[in-house]
Amino acid sequence: MDTEEFTLPRSRMANERLHAMIPGGAHTYAKGDDQYPENLAPVISHGRGAHVWDIDDNRYIEYGSGLRSVSLGHAHPRVIEAVRRELDRGSNFVRPSIVEVEAAERFLATVPTAEMVKFAKNGSDVTTAAVRLARAVTGRPRVAVCGAHPFFSVDDWFIGTTPMSAGIPATTTELTVAFPYGDLAATEELLTRFQDEVACLILEPASHTEPPPGYLAGLRTLADRHGCVLIFDEMITGLRWSEAGAQGLYGVVPDLSTFGKALGNGFAVSALAGRRDLMERGGLRHSGDRVFLLSTTHGAETHSLAAAMAVQTTYVEEGITARLHALGERLAAGVRDAAASMGVGDHIVVRGRASNLVFATLDENRQPSQQYRTLFLRHLLAGGVLAPSFVVSSALSDADIDRTVDVVAQACAVYRKALDVADPTPWVAGRPVKPVFRRLA
Repeated sequence: MDTEEFTLPRSRMANERLHAMIPGGAHTYAKGDDQYPENLAPVISHGRGAHVWDIDDNRYIEYGSGLRSVSLGHAHPRVIEAVRRELDRGSNFVRPSIVEVEAAERFLATVPTAEMVKFAKNGSDVTTAAVRLARAVTGRPRVAVCGAHPFFSVDDWFIGTTPMSAGIPATTTELTVAFPYGDLAATEELLTRFQDEVACLILEPASHTEPPPGYLAGLRTLADRHGCVLIFDEMITGLRWSEAGAQGLYGVVPDLSTFGKALGNGFAVSALAGRRDLMERGGLRHSGDRVFLLSTTHGAETHSLAAAMAVQTTYVEEGITARLHALGERLAAGVRDAAASMGVGDHIVVRGRASNLVFATLDENRQPSQQYRTLFLRHLLAGGVLAPSFVVSSALSDADIDRTVDVVAQACAVYRKALDVADPTPWVAGRPVKPVFRRLA
């Protein structure tokens, strides 16, 4: 479809209604309409498998589904069946349900490097609980976060370090320090500079680059030497890297780890897991000061825990992680070939592990460009591809991948025209997309 003919009148009206009632027009900043070309932010009606439909009756092949949470595809039969079994049995009680026992057993069997687990509803719940626990067991105030990774929590200890820090006291932010990914010497210098002050090192064990050889094991050694807690944020790497996350793939065991996103295939469930002696400090069977670890009314909602069990079983029995990698490799190869054939191979760059692909849009000077990203997204949307990233779900077919590559090739042809005149403006048609974290709206 010609981008000039591609309009979303119903979605545009719905976005106005959203903004009138919901700050930002969405419940997650990464889903905001500022992340899409002007007036081309689809409002979704429904989804099935790797496809979604907007309220303007357009169908899209979808990537990055549910911000990486729907890794099996929408309305996956095994997950929906497990959820339906619980819906008629009640969702929340005044005491733990037997589903909580079963879900914990299933999780610890899937992630054998952990000894205890506690469930919650979102990633921020469990990363903040991990930080609180680390501070409690070490008696230290500072948190060291990996500066290379974009997001850990909506809570003050992290958001205060971003450009959207309004409302957060400086005294809170000053207690969070950053270390660079892949640089053990710099991390040791940080720990030495704040000797006996750093409670924990928290990082995604891997992201868009593989960890350098020996890096994660080196962090493990540094944490032990300096007496701080090593926390792996496995929100994204959990299940996508291996069923047991990055810790299962790379063979380095953190003290604590946090899981979410793919764990529920879109249902709200997250997990804090780790060493028994640390986790039990948030329990009842110890003689020390009690730690308010996690206490969530809805953390043990039966149908969400049933979804998590079904997801883990499906991953293990159907080899989902391997399928995600195979699909990602096919997509990455196709996009790179299409970009190269159109002469933009140095400007549309696919990065990341095959199961977690993103793309960069570079200008004529090979610098990241929001304007060129806008041009690219406009043409993907018009071609029926909804792709803020190229993160795959296992529901994609080879035909879906091939269709995506065809649409990418068409977008690349226009991208080349813009590069030739060193000006994407004629093809942007409105304000460019914007970064999520920025100081001004």
